[in-house]
Amino acid sequence: MLIIKPSAVGDVVHALPILPKLRARFPEAQIDWLIRPEIADLVRCHPALSNVVLFDRRRFGRFGREWSATTGLMRLLFAVWRERYDLVIDLHGQLRSAMFCFASTAPTRLGFSRVREGARVAYTHLIPVPTLDVHAVDRYLEIEDVLGLDSRPPDFSIYLPPAAQAAAQSLLDACGIGREPFALLVPGTIWQTKHWRPEGFAEVGRWLTTRGLRVVLGGTPQDREISARIASLCPGACDLAGRTSLGEFTALVSRAAICVTNDSGSMHLAAALNRPVVSAFGPTSPLRTGPYRRPQAVVRAGVECSPCYLRKLASCRHEHQCMTLLTADMLIDRIRHVLPLAA
Repeated sequence: MLIIKPSAVGDVVHALPILPKLRARFPEAQIDWLIRPEIADLVRCHPALSNVVLFDRRRFGRFGREWSATTGLMRLLFAVWRERYDLVIDLHGQLRSAMFCFASTAPTRLGFSRVREGARVAYTHLIPVPTLDVHAVDRYLEIEDVLGLDSRPPDFSIYLPPAAQAAAQSLLDACGIGREPFALLVPGTIWQTKHWRPEGFAEVGRWLTTRGLRVVLGGTPQDREISARIASLCPGACDLAGRTSLGEFTALVSRAAICVTNDSGSMHLAAALNRPVVSAFGPTSPLRTGPYRRPQAVVRAGVECSPCYLRKLASCRHEHQCMTLLTADMLIDRIRHVLPLAA
């Protein structure tokens, strides 16, 4: 069987509990996962998974314009067809994932009843979605009834290669942190409207240092500028933004005494790894995309226009109040509740 969930980090984390349930239901099956290369570290070493099928969206996005991208995607579609999967589960629900459903020619192709871009035409069976006002994890778990999976609590275990753990420790050693407890601040996120101000992160970081924690900044290469700004305002902070693979970053999350984030994939990683986390929320709903079953981790300003789900600052007519009204004291107060050492 093939699971299709190529991205993003938070979405893949939400889908993880499906994997051990499928393995328990089909102990002898080949279970593969179609995923983007930069995210594959989250599932590659999972004992319930047989193989990863790499979908390089950046390269294949040039389909029809570049020969190598066009032939590469055709080869991947052929490879999916050649496996003769008997069951394909599309957890992504977009045109590109529906394309792989079609290419598989699997006799059973599952997808959600509410999807985008007409993807449902690729499915032979639908997973009911009575409402979108539930957490993404619970929406994915609707598949339990369709496939007769067990109803045990979701298992979010992430299995990392030893090399990722070793590389993360080397970075901490280079920062002079070693095995000392540290707070991981992750200020990046894709949506412009989800960003909390760097000065707020820095103020939280300075307060955490007074509680005996070192401060580490993490994120992607796109987060380097904002992380550098925070590091300049938080003496002693170790800035590792853009210096880790996803596996290495996940290893850092697993070791953090607490993570402070926006609504982002790093927040979901912290929740999956059972680490204390506090997150600044603005334009999105924690009911749908908050850290799973951790309402106490979410800090909101409580403005009437939230959630709006606007991605661009230029689209906001309320001066981004959902995030600008969040203060460092509000996050610090929440940290006191989720991290005993900070009381």
